Amino acid sequence: MITREHTVDIMPITFKDRKVLVVGLARSGTGAVHMLSGLGATVTVSDSKPRDMLEAQIKQLPSSVEVITGSHPLEAFAASELIVISPGVPGNIPPLQNAREKGIPVISEIELAFQVLQSIGSIPFIGITGTNGKSTVTTLVNLMLEESGYNTILGGNIGNAITEEIQKNMLEAPQASGKNMPDYIVAEISSFQLESIKEFRPNISSVLNVSPDHLDRYESMAAYIDAKAGIFSNQTAEDYLIINADDPVLLKVIHEKLGVRSERPKILYFSVRKIVEGMYAKDGVLFANSSLLPVPASHLPLISANELMIKGVHNLENAMASSLIALTAGSKPGDVKHVLKSFRGLEHRMEFVREVNGITFINDSKGTNAGAVARSLESFEDLVLIMGGTDKGSDFSVLKDQMKTKVKALILIGEAKYRIERSLDDTVDTYLVEDLNKAVQFSFSKASSGDTVLLSPGCASFDMFENFEERGKEFKRAVYEIAD
Repeated sequence: MITREHTVDIMPITFKDRKVLVVGLARSGTGAVHMLSGLGATVTVSDSKPRDMLEAQIKQLPSSVEVITGSHPLEAFAASELIVISPGVPGNIPPLQNAREKGIPVISEIELAFQVLQSIGSIPFIGITGTNGKSTVTTLVNLMLEESGYNTILGGNIGNAITEEIQKNMLEAPQASGKNMPDYIVAEISSFQLESIKEFRPNISSVLNVSPDHLDRYESMAAYIDAKAGIFSNQTAEDYLIINADDPVLLKVIHEKLGVRSERPKILYFSVRKIVEGMYAKDGVLFANSSLLPVPASHLPLISANELMIKGVHNLENAMASSLIALTAGSKPGDVKHVLKSFRGLEHRMEFVREVNGITFINDSKGTNAGAVARSLESFEDLVLIMGGTDKGSDFSVLKDQMKTKVKALILIGEAKYRIERSLDDTVDTYLVEDLNKAVQFSFSKASSGDTVLLSPGCASFDMFENFEERGKEFKRAVYEIAD
């Protein structure tokens, strides 16, 4: 286990009486408000949505919090001593740019959580990012640590905001003291959360992969990569960085970002293609192999791939990444293996829904970019594929080769359906339908016994649904309606 001394002082005072503006009242913003209010800050919230869309969130806030809705007034930003932005708020909106010009610090919610943790005591932090696989790996790491007896807090881009979890489990704990401090904070972290970090420094960080995503927000792929790279920007030789050795873009980034630094984290790798220091797969077996682990391992067989409940090349990588992170943090190999053998995957992530007349339906609603679709297609043949939704700027043309060999019919929905159709240029038989329910019904008519119908949208869900979870539930409802 990575150990650091931490104190028993659970009354951090860094933010007391400071005028803090929280921008955005989604999950992260709400968590930040509760934390800051609990620490004695004078808190104002600004959200561009109209008030009637935010009533549920506003009811959860302390009565002392001032709430501004419908706009982001410059004077509210200029009057603040600190601004905390939610991940969904672009960092380049004029009020934020104006605040920075005035020297007002602008930080992300994950940075706020880290600064509060530092004032409490140095709690080891595990941060996991990447274009795809973050939620699965973060969940597995947390389960593996718990299996080995560690006390953890799980949050970030998965589940509750980290600020919310810290406030609930540490700052408001009735007998908070050093002895019941968490052993680890385990967080899934998006590029949006990393855009406005200052001091944030995970003890163990991992970048799982990098492929084009969120290009509707970033001006270039390079800008997106720079945001991801923030997860290891403050790491030192005391820390660990775990990366995918099979991702050439990621390897190039590591070389460019860390090659010129005199002090850098210890780097461990995972690979399905070659033997590396860290974790690798060979002849259907996953091996641990590093002298840097708490219990050094030399080509130690951990588990056979056919023992994993989660299938596919992408899940083999997820299994290796999570195992390596957990072993680095101090989990025992036997505990890691036990979790891998029992973990059935997450809802909306390559989730088996049902078999109807020999046709298998798979819900991959979390596949919100072209890279995620490509990884999902690796695991199948004879597919009827459902795609579409809100366009995030993905390059769908990268899917052409897989479409030719794996997809017998492509069904498109949502705002992006016409651009996807143009990008694929008649590579596959393509059908445009009105909504997801009709897409499921039509997919059933196009599939034969032995085929798979896969929902892997390659897009966000906001044109038709509140989030990817709602989209996945609607897909499953439609499948069960067919089955009944």
